[in-house]
Parts: sequence; C-alpha cells; structure tokens
Amino acid sequence: MADRTDNDNSLSRRRLLRGLAGVSAASLAARVVPCQPGARSKLGLSKLRLSKLRLGGPIFLKSDDPAELARAHRALGYNAAYCPPAKAGDSERVKAIERAFAAENIVIAEVGAWRNMLEADERKRQENLDYVIERLALAEAVGARNCVNIAGSFNPKQWDGPDARNLSRAFFEATVENCRKVIGAVKPRRTKFTIEMMGWSLPDSADSYLKLLNAVANPGFGVHVDICNIINSPERFYRNGEIINEVFRKLGRWICSCHAKDLQGKNVHFAETVPGRGGIDYRAYLSNLVALPTEVPLMLEHLSTPEEYEEGKQHIMKLAGELGISLA
Repeated sequence: MADRTDNDNSLSRRRLLRGLAGVSAASLAARVVPCQPGARSKLGLSKLRLSKLRLGGPIFLKSDDPAELARAHRALGYNAAYCPPAKAGDSERVKAIERAFAAENIVIAEVGAWRNMLEADERKRQENLDYVIERLALAEAVGARNCVNIAGSFNPKQWDGPDARNLSRAFFEATVENCRKVIGAVKPRRTKFTIEMMGWSLPDSADSYLKLLNAVANPGFGVHVDICNIINSPERFYRNGEIINEVFRKLGRWICSCHAKDLQGKNVHFAETVPGRGGIDYRAYLSNLVALPTEVPLMLEHLSTPEEYEEGKQHIMKLAGELGISLA
C-alpha cells in the first residue's frame, strides 16, 4: 500500500511469519465494528480513531489527459481511482498521472492484471505472467495501493471459470510459486501484489488467504477484498455480515483495496447488482473498512451504466453519513 510505513516494507520473512502466527480473533476484535444501527454510539465507535472513506469507481470521460481524468473523478465525488491506461516504461505519462491525481487528493487504488496465471499452455502462461509482472511494475511506478489479479483457473475453456482442481493442493502450490515469481521480478516497495478471493477457487475465505500469505511470505504480497466473490452459498449469503467481520478481523492489517457491488439471489444462483439492491451488509463493510489503521480504497465495479454507478455511490455515501463516516 502506498502509505505504509518503511517498517512495513522492510518486514523480513521471519517477522511476517511471526505476525501471521499471532493473528487471533481476540487480537483484532477491538477493530471490528458490528453492523447494527446505533452500534457506533453504543460501542463507543465515535471514540475510536477511524480512517476516512476513500470511494472510487470507473468514469466515462473519453480523455487521455491525466489532469482531466483526475478532475472528472473529483467532480463525481470520488477520492480514489483505478489507474488510467499506461505502461510502466512510459515514465513521463506515469509521473503525469501520479501528479495529477495527487493534486486532486485522489488515491490510485489499483492496477488490474486480469490474466490466467495457471493457463495450461506453457507459452501462453508465460505471456500471462509477463503481463502481470508489467502491471505490477506499473503499480509500483505510479504509487498505486496494489496490483490485483485472481489466482487463475485450471478450467480449459474459461480463464476464471470453475474447476474441481481449483481447490486442490496443486492449485495452491502453483499460486504460491506464481506470486513469488511476480513479486520477485518487480521487488515492489510502494505497492503490493494481491489476489482476489473467489468462490470457485483458492483463496476462497479469510483462512485460506491467511494460509496463502503464510506460504508466499513476502512483504510485497497483500490482500484485496471483494466480499461478493466469496458469498457462494445461501448460508454465507444470509450471514454475510459475519463473513465481513471475519475477513477484516483476520486480514485487516494486510488489506490494500476493496471492491464494492451487491448480490441478489434465487435458487442458489447469485447475481451481481448495484449496491443497495441486494443483501450485502454495507454497514458492516463500511464500519470495518474505516476501522483499519490506514485509508483503504473502496472501488465500485461490474456495473453497467453511469447511472448505476451513481446509484451505488449514493447508497454507500448515504450509509456512510448515517454511520458518521466522512470522505477523505
């Protein structure tokens, strides 16, 4: 994450492993905020030192000018952003993006690296890894909070599709190796490489992400949270507030960025929708987010139109106001 301390960036393998081993429900419970209305005042939340909310999402301005793009984010009320198109080697453009967004107090939340790192074809797999490495290099150059990908899939037809082998030991070990390769190629100091949790592949829970952190054991590795991705059963859907609390309790110190959307379901099928239209407990999500020790961006994604993004933004800002959470 861009604003972590130098001590965080200099963590040794031994210290990281010791930190992971020390994670417990009790050790972080004080930072987890229940989602019930009125919880803020009842639990003394107003007395906690809270981070401010950094909210962002896609914009629909057709421009390559970093300054125009940054101003467009600010005009929409966003103070976090996806990285505009750029190449790590284009130092002039990278610096222009960093300067323009910093001038508007907008954090570059993430650089997406959406490629299958477990592609069966060896040549394509290497091409994908090279692409992910370049994207992490861009995140490092521009000072983004993280570069995010999914682990990939063994599915032969869909790069992010379900496959029984995606829950196997071989999948886990290959993911550990891939993460180490990507991080080792860039050796990031200002950003982190992260993996999204998924409902059909590892990591698929807070515990499996902790296991991945432990195995990768590199200070350049962090956590990206997309709660909707791990709501993969009716039981999890109806107790998603508890799932949110668990994720932030166990992974909070490593979280770099989060995604915002919602879920609605029928017949054990879940479909993404606009925040506020579904059943995701955004009171729990926002309360846990601002209880983290640093400001972590929350990025709207996977909606269809500017109007849907505006609706989702307004829902989140309305809840933030009710919880007494201000924007950065």
